[in-house]
Amino acid sequence: MNKIPRVFISYSHDSLSHKKWVLEFATRLRNNGIDAIIDQWELKAGDDIPHFMETNLEQADYVLMVCTPNYVQKANAGTGGVGYEKMIITSGLLSSIDQNKVIPIVREKGNPLVPTFLKSKLYLDFSIPNNYEFNFDELIRTVHQAPVFKKPEVGNNPFVEQSEFREVRNNSGLLEVMGAIVRRYESHFSYGWESQEALFKMLNISRIYFESIIKEAREDKLIEAAISTEGKPIYRLTEDGKNYAIENGLINYNKDKS
Repeated sequence: MNKIPRVFISYSHDSLSHKKWVLEFATRLRNNGIDAIIDQWELKAGDDIPHFMETNLEQADYVLMVCTPNYVQKANAGTGGVGYEKMIITSGLLSSIDQNKVIPIVREKGNPLVPTFLKSKLYLDFSIPNNYEFNFDELIRTVHQAPVFKKPEVGNNPFVEQSEFREVRNNSGLLEVMGAIVRRYESHFSYGWESQEALFKMLNISRIYFESIIKEAREDKLIEAAISTEGKPIYRLTEDGKNYAIENGLINYNKDKS
């Protein structure tokens, strides 16, 4: 079961409408599989505010800082609850706080302001209604670590000589296929012959790739081929194949014969 990501939302109580926006924002995060924490749900009269902030900043996977001019002013001045949260994050009061998990959320239209200590952070702009859905999707993808675009694997060098490319590509595959043939040969009772299908089922590779490796092994005279009574291809090790197995450590010298 995947762990539910937890985010702590830091914001200033600018107005009732702003508190409502944060409440709806947090509710939507929770509806999208994120355990969003805000004071409106967690705190009641008499609770210890610093303890609430320290505990949730420590436990959060991400800290979302909803930036408005008032929030930025308090954070820069180090005043109020916002200032206390800023002090915790910047001073390292909680050793588990990782600044890479702090995401600035810009709320004020025309004012992409963030606290000074977050100037180097890439922020998400929620100030323009038409861009809200795009930025919300980017936010929840970040929290869930589910990016739209995944970095592709590095391809083959187009300037490698064909013979060299073949050697690099097939070396590990040849070892795997020859290893399967050797294992069957060591335990077989019919002079080492084995069907192509039985060998293929032993391996977790593409059938096309498997057949190309079998062809290479035959060309290198590591195995010899025949046709079974059922009309299907069968293979067994040659003397060169046995030497290949020894040279590449594919055999167990201390096999238990009991």
